[in-house]
Amino acid sequence: MPGALAGLRILDLTTVQMGPWCTRILADLGAEVIKVESPEGDSSRYTGVPRNRGMSGSFQHNGRGKRSIALDLKQPAAREAILRLAGRADAFASNIRPAALQRLGLDYDAVRAVNPGIVYLGMVGYGSGGRYAGRPAYDDLIQAAAGVPMLLARSTGEPRFIPMAAIDRIVGSAAANALLAGLLARARTGIGQHIEVPMFETMVQFVLSEHMQGATFDPPTGPPGYPRTLSRSRRPYATKDGFLAVLPYNDGQWRRFFEAVGKGHLLRDDPRFADIGARTANIDALYDMVGAEVATRTTAEWLELLQANDIPCMVPHTLETLLADPHLEDRGFFVFQDHPSEGRIRTMREPSSWSQTPPPTGTFAPRLGEHTRAVLAEAGYDRAEIEAMIADRVAMTDGRD
Repeated sequence: MPGALAGLRILDLTTVQMGPWCTRILADLGAEVIKVESPEGDSSRYTGVPRNRGMSGSFQHNGRGKRSIALDLKQPAAREAILRLAGRADAFASNIRPAALQRLGLDYDAVRAVNPGIVYLGMVGYGSGGRYAGRPAYDDLIQAAAGVPMLLARSTGEPRFIPMAAIDRIVGSAAANALLAGLLARARTGIGQHIEVPMFETMVQFVLSEHMQGATFDPPTGPPGYPRTLSRSRRPYATKDGFLAVLPYNDGQWRRFFEAVGKGHLLRDDPRFADIGARTANIDALYDMVGAEVATRTTAEWLELLQANDIPCMVPHTLETLLADPHLEDRGFFVFQDHPSEGRIRTMREPSSWSQTPPPTGTFAPRLGEHTRAVLAEAGYDRAEIEAMIADRVAMTDGRD
């Protein structure tokens, strides 16, 4: 059977990471995603070490399953093409700043005029109506605005960014959820709408739902910050020959851990570790004790002991070893495929499993402008009109069609 979102058409004016991650989720689940690119293409095409210019590893993953049309949106004829495409789309997704969309004549009112039922998703840095609205926003900036580097400073002593574009993907996932909810609402009511998903507010909610803690109450019952995840000792522990992540969490797991290492009396005799509240209040001392214990055995010895006692643990992967993880191999997570232009590539399948509408497989990231002619034809342009648009540099192709 086709994927769960088969039959939905998404007009995708997103770039870089957050927006393409959002629309990639939809493409993976079977939606038709038409990726509108500038003549230069999405900048994420050019990162890393690709085999061919414009087809980076990052783009292979975020661009898969989409169709690419290249248009110069500064030209009125390109705007007209976008509005024609929007007229037959279910949703419009963009992370272009609202002021720029308005200058292009592609704001919500303009798009709604040609398709009143469209679900129009705007991904922005900061929500409309606030004093930061309209500012440029990137992953690092939103990490800073949401307090992430200073959380790391509290636990490590140094403010740092998370070494991945985590915010782009977290907010991109939230945007995909919002867009799907909007499409469900339209299916039930027939009414389209404008949805705005801001990076800053989304990440503030993400951070503070864990770390607001006592500041939740008025007056506060304690300071913000969840001690366990902020502990300076929360890290993979050094064993005799490597590292190991160990996380006893509930009372039973802690009891089995202390009994397994011959210190079962601690939970009975030391009030600092009697229950989860006491352990959380004394988390540094507890984790320091675990770290000292872990250093006395090899990784293999710990895995045997901990797994025998059903205590959560995991050997930390590197990027290199992650590619050879045996569980992922069992699941068929990594798939090697022959891309029509890029040769043999390693892809990752959609992680979820579906009993009736499995996500489509075997789709690839498009070359810049690969589908320009086909998409314009589907929008009602005849051959002569399409060739005139290409000759006038309103539209571009990859030169292979």
